[in-house]
Amino acid sequence: MRRPVFSNLLLVPSLLLFLQISASQVASAESRVALVMGQSAYRAVPALPNAGNDGKRMAELLTNAGFDVTAAPDLSQSDMRQTISDFAAKVAASGPDTVALVFYAGHGLQIDGENYLVPLDVDPKREADIPLQAVRLNDLMNTLGALPTRMRIVMLDACRNNPFPALNQTAGHGLAIVDTKAGAPGSFISYSTSPGSEAEDGNGDDSPYTTAVLAVAKEPNLTIEEVLKRVRVAVSQATEGRQIPWESSSLTADFKFFSGDTGQQGSAAPKPPAKVARSTDDWRRDLQGKEPKVAYELVIADNSVAALEAFTTLFAQSSYAPPMRSLLERRRQMLAWETAVTVNTAASFQLFLASYGNSDLAATARKLHERVLNRTLGANAALAPAIVPVALAPTCPCTTPSTPTLPLRKVDTAPTKKVDTTPTRKVDTLSTKRQDTPKRKPPPEEVIVERRPSGPPPGAVMEDVGIGIGLGFGLGGMGGRNRGEEMPHNDGYRR
Repeated sequence: MRRPVFSNLLLVPSLLLFLQISASQVASAESRVALVMGQSAYRAVPALPNAGNDGKRMAELLTNAGFDVTAAPDLSQSDMRQTISDFAAKVAASGPDTVALVFYAGHGLQIDGENYLVPLDVDPKREADIPLQAVRLNDLMNTLGALPTRMRIVMLDACRNNPFPALNQTAGHGLAIVDTKAGAPGSFISYSTSPGSEAEDGNGDDSPYTTAVLAVAKEPNLTIEEVLKRVRVAVSQATEGRQIPWESSSLTADFKFFSGDTGQQGSAAPKPPAKVARSTDDWRRDLQGKEPKVAYELVIADNSVAALEAFTTLFAQSSYAPPMRSLLERRRQMLAWETAVTVNTAASFQLFLASYGNSDLAATARKLHERVLNRTLGANAALAPAIVPVALAPTCPCTTPSTPTLPLRKVDTAPTKKVDTTPTRKVDTLSTKRQDTPKRKPPPEEVIVERRPSGPPPGAVMEDVGIGIGLGFGLGGMGGRNRGEEMPHNDGYRR
């Protein structure tokens, strides 16, 4: 009776261990979601039959690799924006362990250093129409980068020739460099050809880039970096060196389309430490003594400036040298262009034009240089009103003095008072002289009266009275008194 109980107790730890392992496997399982856009039926320019085929074939590959695929062929601008928004919501709902992958096949354009995906209804008459009618690649990258995901992978078979005649004279060739290291970590972007170059549509059902990806990615246990190295060599061979795919990575973990054990989706194992970049001298030592073809494939697989420089130096006489020199020159040019656009100053565009004034990007560089100068002048003009009044206020005779001029008025007031004081004294002096001037001699009548002998003759008294009255009324102050009699004055003095 005890034996079954004992055996059941032994099964409990095993069951718990099994449940823990299963739970950990479920927790560690990543979610894979993909958006595939194939733009074929353009309305204003010839169609791209291969782009539609590329989208269908890549959707099949990704479905087999464990992705939940959203296939969205032939999108207008509004449809493309809505599709990207819906896909972002799907990624966000999948959780932080999600691998989000976007594949785009169709036309792509570079305008003012920005890359654009081209919807079916684009019909530009000038460069300024593209930002209004197309979809910026950076908008797609930023939308995915803002989501909590394990990694974001963008594959662009979009570097075909510019089909719009209105833009052929001004727009740069191919796409501009996108450096994933400048954005959120865990990003990977792959171009079907080098920045600034044009990809070929191919002669078969698929483009050279997609054809190579379909073949190489099926191999088990290959990291995505190794897949793209092999794709680069395959595309270079198929196009005789005219097309070299390029990528930029900030991944912090390995990604494999298929694992080596089951043939199904691979897991995102921790990424080994990044290898130290090799210098030109390191590459010279590695390539020394090798056959040109072998050295060429090694350099193309690495696709670095140092490797290209070493090859063009060691194998300058080989048949591979001309395309490698062209590739190296274009890579240097696009790196300089990336720096100019990123710094975005008048000096940065002047520096680019000094080295590449005859390139296809020169027209855009001159336009952006002028734009930066106008922006600087506008900023200076906005500051000018705050500076000019302060500088002109003390010297402008027609403006009302402001607070800073008050001390000057106080200084001027003092001398004005002194000047006014002097005339006041002069006025007083003149008034005094005027008072002294009217002194006159006694009237003749008085002098005559004083000299007359006393004792008037009889009968003259009445005459004198009449005369006194008349003088009193006429002269004021003589009336009613006899001649010779002193006349009192109101001021107390006698005349």
